[in-house]
Amino acid sequence: MTVKPSGFEPAPFPPALFEPDQTDPYLAKAIELRNIFAVDAVERDQQGGRPIEQVRLLKESGLVNLLIPRELGGEGQPYSTALRIVREFAKVDGSIAHLFGYHFSPIQNALTSARDERSTAILRQSAEGRWFWGNTTNSFSKSLFGKKIEGGVLLNGYRPFASGSHVADYLMVAWEDEQTNARSFAYIPANRTGITIADDWDGIGQRQTGSGRVFYKDVTVEDGEILSERPRDPSALLIPQQQQSVLLNVFIGSAQGALIAARDYTVTKSRPWIYSGVERHSDDPWIKRQYGELWTKVQAATALADRAAVAIDAAYAKGSGLTAEERGATAIAVASANVLAGKVALDVTSEIFEVMGARSAVRPYGLDRFWRNVRIHTLHNPAEYKTRNVGSWFLTDDYPEPGVFQ
Repeated sequence: MTVKPSGFEPAPFPPALFEPDQTDPYLAKAIELRNIFAVDAVERDQQGGRPIEQVRLLKESGLVNLLIPRELGGEGQPYSTALRIVREFAKVDGSIAHLFGYHFSPIQNALTSARDERSTAILRQSAEGRWFWGNTTNSFSKSLFGKKIEGGVLLNGYRPFASGSHVADYLMVAWEDEQTNARSFAYIPANRTGITIADDWDGIGQRQTGSGRVFYKDVTVEDGEILSERPRDPSALLIPQQQQSVLLNVFIGSAQGALIAARDYTVTKSRPWIYSGVERHSDDPWIKRQYGELWTKVQAATALADRAAVAIDAAYAKGSGLTAEERGATAIAVASANVLAGKVALDVTSEIFEVMGARSAVRPYGLDRFWRNVRIHTLHNPAEYKTRNVGSWFLTDDYPEPGVFQ
C-alpha cells in the first residue's frame, strides 16, 4: 500500500464547491459512495486491477437499477441523474465513474429498442439481480466472428477495449458474421463457457476499468439471446450521445475534483515562492489569478454539460416520436459540451501543479491521476472531429450524419 507523505490529509469537499442537490436521494447516496471511494482511490489507481468491493457497493446501493423503469423493478430515473452521479464519482475516481456510466449502455439499448419480450425480460432480470453490465462491442475491431449453428451462433475471436467486462455479471457482445460480415448483438452472462476475460488493460489512466481484451473460444450464443435488428429511427440513434455524455461528465467530474484537491493542498501545504513577497502561498496574486481562471473555466464547462444533460433527457422523453432534427440538435449540444469539457479538464488537471508547487508532484499524493484519466479518455474520442461537426452545423444548419461517434 502506498504511504502518504506525513502531514497531508485531503480536506472534506467544501459544501459550496460543485456539490449537487442532496435532497435528491440518488445523488445523496452517490455522494456517500463517492466519499467511500475517495479513501483508497490513489492506492487503487496505482495498483490497477478489479474494483470488486466498489462494484459490490454500487450493486448494494441499488444505483445500478437507476434507469430501469419502475414497472420492471428499477428506479425509473432520467438519464441526467446517472450522468450527475458519474460526475460525482469522477471527482475522486475516474475508473468507477467510467464503469458506472458505461454500465448503462446495454440498459439504454434495451430501453430504446423495440420493447419486445427479450428486452423486457432482460431489464426485469437485471433489476432483480442488480446486475452490473460490461461490454465487448468495440466498433472498430473486426476481430470477433460468428458462425451460424443449429439454434444459435458460435463465436471465436476477441474484442479489445472491453470496459467493465472484468467486473460484469452480464455482457453486451457484438460480432461479425464470418460469411456476410453482418454485425449482430446479444446479451450473455459474463461467465459463459469459452469466455476468457484477460483483464490486461495497462493504460496510463483509467487503471481499474478493465478496458483490455475478452477472448471467445467456441462460445455459444442461443438464437433467443440475439437482439432483434434495431430500427434506424432517431431515438435508436442516440447511443453516441449517451456514450459521449458519459465521457464528458467524467471530464467535468475530474476537473472539479482536481480543482478541489488542488485548493486543499494550496491552503494547507503549499509554501510561497521565495520572491513572492507573501507569507502564505494563497496570498500570492499570481496564485489567486490562476485559481480564478481555473474556477471560471470549470464553471463554464459545467454549465454546458448541464445544458447537454437537459437536451438528452428531452430527447429520450420523446421516445419514438423524436425527429431527425431533434436528434441532430441533441448531437450538437452533447458535442459542444464534450469539446469544452475535455479541453478544460486537460487544462485544469495539468495546471494545478503550477499553483500547488513542486512537492505536490509526487506519486503518493496521486494528484496526477486526474490528468492521466482525462488524457486517455480524450484520445478515444478526438475533439477535432466533434468541433468540426459543430462548426459545420453553425455555418450550414446541417446536423452531423448519425454515426458511431456523432
